[in-house]
Amino acid sequence: MRFSVLASGSTGNSIYVENDNHAFIVDAGLSGKKMEQLFAKIDRDMKQLSGILVTHEHSDHIKGIGVLARKYNVPVYANAKTWQAMDGLVGDIPIEQRFEFAMETVKHFGSLAIESFAVSHDAADPMFYSFHENDRKLVIITDTGYVSDRMKGIIRGADSFVFESNHDVNMLQMGRYPWSIKRRILSDVGHVSNEDAAIAMSEVVFEKPTNIYLSHLSKDNNMKELARMSVTQTLQSCGIIAGEYVHLLDTDAEEPTKLVTV
Repeated sequence: MRFSVLASGSTGNSIYVENDNHAFIVDAGLSGKKMEQLFAKIDRDMKQLSGILVTHEHSDHIKGIGVLARKYNVPVYANAKTWQAMDGLVGDIPIEQRFEFAMETVKHFGSLAIESFAVSHDAADPMFYSFHENDRKLVIITDTGYVSDRMKGIIRGADSFVFESNHDVNMLQMGRYPWSIKRRILSDVGHVSNEDAAIAMSEVVFEKPTNIYLSHLSKDNNMKELARMSVTQTLQSCGIIAGEYVHLLDTDAEEPTKLVTV
């Protein structure tokens, strides 16, 4: 199983996951043209996609879904409430390409099992995914106001995490955003801070080689160094050696991350 973070942040989100027989993207929050360019950079072909997995209906997660679905005849998977919320936002997707992926269920695609789980975000019915093949596990969770004990139980022990570390609380509070937006980000249906991400990671990382890609970093209210320091120091304080295997996604880069084996 391999993956690449194609894009992460408020301007667009998409993550590519494949095994030897299937290929998926989690969300397509950029234009169809931009998604094609990102695929070319990881040397992959859109025609080989097995499906698009939707997390929620915010535009930075669904902008390119309709275009890609129609152009490449790609199946799209989302839960019922998210399908309803996307109506009018993604254009016409043929009924034969529309599939329901219910909350808290598992779908099997050959040897690849994909599990959906609920998160806390200001969307109709937001959920993210974990991928399982043999004894390997990849978890993707980038839009949630907090990480509940139930979420921790589902994501615990993954070999690779793509995990939200959206903002530094002090930078957000002192920054230029209106208070209404600050309150939304800090709420239980907003985004996880560096500090909260660090605490959550310390409770779900096992003592084994683990790749952690800190993602969905705010360009206005965060810095790569702060996010990395928060998670690294917290893991180290819990006795987990973090420096060699905590990877921070550079959301300012135009390049997708290289394909990584889980």
